[in-house]
Amino acid sequence: MSRPSADLAVFINCPFDKKYRPFFDAIVFAVARCGFQPRCALESIDSGGTRIEKIMKLVEQCRYGIHDLCRTELDSTSRLPRFNMPLELGIFLGAKRFGTAQQRRKSCLVLDKEKYRYQKFISDIAGQDIQSHDGNTSSVIAQVRDFLRAESNQKVLPGGTVIAKEYMEFEKQKRKICKELDLDPIASTFTDQAYIIAYWIKQKAVG
Repeated sequence: MSRPSADLAVFINCPFDKKYRPFFDAIVFAVARCGFQPRCALESIDSGGTRIEKIMKLVEQCRYGIHDLCRTELDSTSRLPRFNMPLELGIFLGAKRFGTAQQRRKSCLVLDKEKYRYQKFISDIAGQDIQSHDGNTSSVIAQVRDFLRAESNQKVLPGGTVIAKEYMEFEKQKRKICKELDLDPIASTFTDQAYIIAYWIKQKAVG
């Protein structure tokens, strides 16, 4: 019997800016390559609900969460940091602590670019097993893979090194794939990106 879709859904909570894009793409690729469904706030453009409502709905629908707290720099205009990622992590942890029996099965991976840096800006999560990716996409991929392998107890998953190598291969072929699918590799949406990755994985399996 196949698992419910919620057990395959992974909520991705990370920066969406241009500088972080390679890491975001690497996380989405690693999640999909491990056989899970990447989910994030970018998948919905419905103007009928508030952003926080969309995020809470996504959290509810996902058993797993990946939270990267690396973006703590001050905004160049407001001179204030952005707290979206810690807020969404808090919502996820709250759902796990106070939710239904199904919600209490949640598990999450918390990332930062340095292992103990979080203690300076969000010390209340001391005791969480924070992982460091050192600003390296291969490290991000390995962390995501190892987290999903451990928490889902799936017996067969490709190793982090293999997935990182495949990600580089995918990136080289991305423009060609987009051309085949009539998509713009630069202006593609999150949903487009997830579809492109799934298409590549399927083509690779067939080949």
